[in-house]
Amino acid sequence: MQLPSLTVVASGIFIAYIAHSVWTIGSLYFPPKCAEKKNCVFPYLKNQHSLQMLLFVTPTERNGTLFFHAFLAKKSQQWNSDEWTQALQDPTTSYAATVISVYQTPVQESFNLIRDKEYLEKEKKEKPVTHIYSKLVLNILDHKDSLPKKEIPPDIAQVLSYSPKGEYLPVVYIDLLGCRLADLVPVNQTMKDFPVELVYSPISFGKLRLWMQFSAAMHTLRQMGFTEKDIDELKGIFADTNIVLLCVTFIVAALHMLFDFLAFKNDIYFWRDRENMVGLSSRTLLWRAFSQFVIFLYLVDENTSLLVVIPAAIGTLIEVWKVTKAYRITLEWINGVPRLNFGQSANQEEAETEQYDSLSMKYLSYVLYPLCVGGAIYSLFYTSHRSWYSWGLQSMVNGVYAFGFLFMLPQLFVNYKLKSVAHLPWRAFMYKAFNTFIDDIFAFIITMPTAHRVACFRDDAVFLIYLYQRWLYPVDKKRMNEFGATGEENQQITEEDKKDK
Repeated sequence: MQLPSLTVVASGIFIAYIAHSVWTIGSLYFPPKCAEKKNCVFPYLKNQHSLQMLLFVTPTERNGTLFFHAFLAKKSQQWNSDEWTQALQDPTTSYAATVISVYQTPVQESFNLIRDKEYLEKEKKEKPVTHIYSKLVLNILDHKDSLPKKEIPPDIAQVLSYSPKGEYLPVVYIDLLGCRLADLVPVNQTMKDFPVELVYSPISFGKLRLWMQFSAAMHTLRQMGFTEKDIDELKGIFADTNIVLLCVTFIVAALHMLFDFLAFKNDIYFWRDRENMVGLSSRTLLWRAFSQFVIFLYLVDENTSLLVVIPAAIGTLIEVWKVTKAYRITLEWINGVPRLNFGQSANQEEAETEQYDSLSMKYLSYVLYPLCVGGAIYSLFYTSHRSWYSWGLQSMVNGVYAFGFLFMLPQLFVNYKLKSVAHLPWRAFMYKAFNTFIDDIFAFIITMPTAHRVACFRDDAVFLIYLYQRWLYPVDKKRMNEFGATGEENQQITEEDKKDK
């Protein structure tokens, strides 16, 4: 009995994971029904009470941390000190609170490195200051159905409070997913007042449970060492996206992970058993390794989400490993000292490929290098940067993004001269193509640098050219595929099988 392939196993796990996730999320939106009244807890809102929202901001005496308080109490026509106290102490009053001030270093601003030298010294002396959230999102659970006492979901049970009659009170929920880092505004001593935008909306039973689970997941990520920047990117996906689009995004993200895994797997399989570079551009591989490394550094410098950084890091390691295979680089130790050895072209076909590769790079260098140098000089004088390192990295990554597609052309040129694309790892290419189109969707959802967003669409055009070459050139049965077999061998085996029958 033949065992299933790794691709089949991974696809099966993916389908099971998606089905289980959809069922889990869907079940949140169906609250338990109460069949017997004696075992039910009824809502306080069902009696049509007139309620009023009371909002406070109080500082702590120790360090001045600001707390935001929200009370949902019975409506009163006149509020004096006694009525305030009675309302806050009333057992039918719902309550929620959260911290709205953060003590941190202000976000580093960009400036011109040539004209604003004094600003550089100012940035180095920047100290942490108090920031306050300029936007708060307040929700009230508007569920008015009875709930079974013994089947209340645990996440809802921990936020429910009850009136003296045993009715469950409306839940006041402060949506921390809606508090983004971009809403933090620094405060100084000259400010006499601080405007805060308060967004209020009712929230359904299912969405409240979903948001509470997301908040718990954020807390777990903090304990695992994720930065506030990474968590803020995830908040943006949850809070700024329609719930239907959020589900689609979840499925697309799972597909992206699956295709990433399959692309990496097939890419590794192809290069692990590769013994020559016939039909493959070694300079394109070298450029891809360099550009992947530069992009990885750029994404880290821009504090990009780990959803983008981690795949970039894995891709960089694979590209570097492919370069060692292409140039036959081996490491040996001589008297405790490491030494790199570089192999030579093994046959005439490989030498022919190297000749075409060198010729294409010669023509491209006439265009690429002046554009990169000119772009770096222009960026230095006319755009703002956070530091000299940021400028250098920005200049290199602009060259990679804006003109980097030119380094993909040598492989197209080699394909054109050889009139064949049979030497390319098409399985890995197809998975990467699917991921490229998925990246187009994520380009509008996940926060990333604009240059990285544009590069997603640039890769689409290059891959379409590869597909056109695959359609244009006939199948070369003499060339080996990624499994080391040729079309002639497969045809010969087929004919022998027919004779045996």
